[in-house]
Amino acid sequence: MSNKITAIIIDDEKLARNITRGYLAKHLNIEVLAECANGFDAIKKINELKPDIVFLDIQMPKINGFEMLELLEDPPLIIFTTAYDHYAIKAFEVNAADYLLKPFSEERFNAALDKAFLQLQDKFKQDSVIKNIIDHNDKKIEFLERVVIKDGAKISIVPVEKIKWIEAQDDYVMINSELGRFLKQKTMKYFENHLNENSFIRIHRSYIINVEFIQHLEQSAKDSYQIILKNGKQLPVSRTGLTKLKTTL
Repeated sequence: MSNKITAIIIDDEKLARNITRGYLAKHLNIEVLAECANGFDAIKKINELKPDIVFLDIQMPKINGFEMLELLEDPPLIIFTTAYDHYAIKAFEVNAADYLLKPFSEERFNAALDKAFLQLQDKFKQDSVIKNIIDHNDKKIEFLERVVIKDGAKISIVPVEKIKWIEAQDDYVMINSELGRFLKQKTMKYFENHLNENSFIRIHRSYIINVEFIQHLEQSAKDSYQIILKNGKQLPVSRTGLTKLKTTL
């Protein structure tokens, strides 16, 4: 395990965050990267900072702790800190390291940390084994075959071959497909890494296109190019994107 374990504290009550931070201050091997008062801010911080442990309240404004976890690409180890005992079963269904019922003592808090440390040790060992396998074997990338989009109670499944282009939308992407337009909370980098580069090209920082839907490439100005799709849609092409297009097409 590395010398420093990183953590984020998520709770809408400042007093509760202060208590958790105070307990953690006595553990010199733990670095608190951030504090968040709601789930949406927490998602941004977790995706950006990638902490080892998150101390997570459940009842918060906007979205609750469980809903927040559903929106994370790669959830870290979770220790729930809540005033409600009826969420305990659900907490362990999402593989929480522990469930602290407020108000909790420092002794109880430290016991939860001990559980988390053991799980992190197992995870780091597992990650090391996986890295060793990748380093010593040909890496076979598993590309996405479909994209699942959840919108409230509605779930849509879009086969990747139906996707025409993907467009950046702040912390989301807009998937433009033959089945319609869908907003998905993933990054452009995620799709760039998980779609087959022989079929999908990032032509611009804001656009990834499916080459099957390209009509032609044209010069739009002296040093500018654009892609014309079969439906007539025009998309800008950056210099890096132009190089990728010339290599692939």
